[in-house]
Amino acid sequence: MEPATVVLYPFLAMGHLVSMVELAKLIHIHHPSLSVIVFITPEPYETGSITKYVSTISATTPAITFHHLPTISLPPDFSSEFTDRAFGFPKLYIPIVHKTLLSISYKSTIKAVILDFISNAAFSVSTSLNLPTYYFYTSGASALCEFLYLTTIHNATSKNIEDLDMYFDIPGVPPIHSTYMPAVMFNRETDVYKNFIDTASNMAKSSGIIVNSFVGLEERAVETLRDGKCVPDGPTPPIYLTGPLIASGKQVDPDESECLKWLNSQPTKSVVFLCFGSMGVFKKEQLKEIANGLEKSEQRFLWVVRNPPPEDQSMSSLGSKEFDLDAILPEGFLARTRDKGLVVKTWAPQLAILCHDSVGGFVTHCGWNSTLEAVVAGVPMLAWPLYAEQRINSVFLVQELKVALALKMSADGFVNAEAVEEMVRELMAGLEGRAVRERVLEMSVKAKAAVDDSGSSQVDFFRLTKSWNHHDKSLNSDF
Repeated sequence: MEPATVVLYPFLAMGHLVSMVELAKLIHIHHPSLSVIVFITPEPYETGSITKYVSTISATTPAITFHHLPTISLPPDFSSEFTDRAFGFPKLYIPIVHKTLLSISYKSTIKAVILDFISNAAFSVSTSLNLPTYYFYTSGASALCEFLYLTTIHNATSKNIEDLDMYFDIPGVPPIHSTYMPAVMFNRETDVYKNFIDTASNMAKSSGIIVNSFVGLEERAVETLRDGKCVPDGPTPPIYLTGPLIASGKQVDPDESECLKWLNSQPTKSVVFLCFGSMGVFKKEQLKEIANGLEKSEQRFLWVVRNPPPEDQSMSSLGSKEFDLDAILPEGFLARTRDKGLVVKTWAPQLAILCHDSVGGFVTHCGWNSTLEAVVAGVPMLAWPLYAEQRINSVFLVQELKVALALKMSADGFVNAEAVEEMVRELMAGLEGRAVRERVLEMSVKAKAAVDDSGSSQVDFFRLTKSWNHHDKSLNSDF
């Protein structure tokens, strides 16, 4: 029998890559006869520890093959903007992806090509080769409702979203105000906007969409997607919820982690954890407001602080350079709060922290991976969205899923110390905090049940892999 292969094409950002690799692990575990190949492009910008992560997975799971696509010369006018590069880079790689897929197909039957939605440019390549093409959507089912509905919004108006002052009535989710849509969607004349519309259109025509979530968390959104209501003018492909797909936190040695050692000395459910993702940085003014709010709240806290961007740069700085905490936080703050708080620079083992018995709340940027980690750990959230789809995620988390409280912020996203103080205290000790804590504990039980044998995510995963046989009638085995 000819060997069979599944090809995955992730977007090279940790929040996208890790969850897709977790999917690759599932495929290998349950279908070891399948070859799993993950395309890796050279990094078009500094994305952190991608190289280290890939090396670690290669060493621990050698059955997953990382195929490194060759470096190419960038056009002189290639944009330096993050979002432009995110979609633009896969377009440059169209000829190479075409050649590589052909090369693989000479040696093996390609059962499926799974694209990160940001790798959309490869859709034309894989479908031209008559390869079953699926999308991997790294956010949740609620956000997918919004994403697939984008073409309907686009066709309903000729105005830019930034010029609208209205709520979008999107099937399956609470009403979303135009200002809460991702900023890259505001102007319909930009390349990024056009890429999003093209991606939403292609996703609707794909062989299926894989979602990093589970049915019990987003029941209304899932039902709406499967009823085809988010693509009213055409068919909706099969939707497969295979999550939560998150990396294990067990690899962290509690004796070596400063954070975990400190947490060991704190009372049960007493610590609020503040962490805003690999790209979540704040200017000095905002950091000082957070510090003052935390101090006044009188709650125990563990806070991960990244280097603030220079005054003339935007929030997109990764904040990776060395810096002095005393220089960016209020004078004497670290000394005054040393009995109740710990501030660490740049990075912390997030999942291990969320799973620690001392952690009772999570102030988060509403990135979907962080959301799933908190749900699995049963930790209630305080929503502080920063970029991308995080503002609409915050609406889902607060209004629909009811696992988070909303943080009061100005129109430009600034949060003052009083709001931090009030909502941190409410999350940790208030009645509203207690309600979301009870709700997220229910979701935690459902999350673990979903990935168990015969759980909803297991069922969807096997529906997905079974569909690969349907696309290839010549193969008469279950791998």
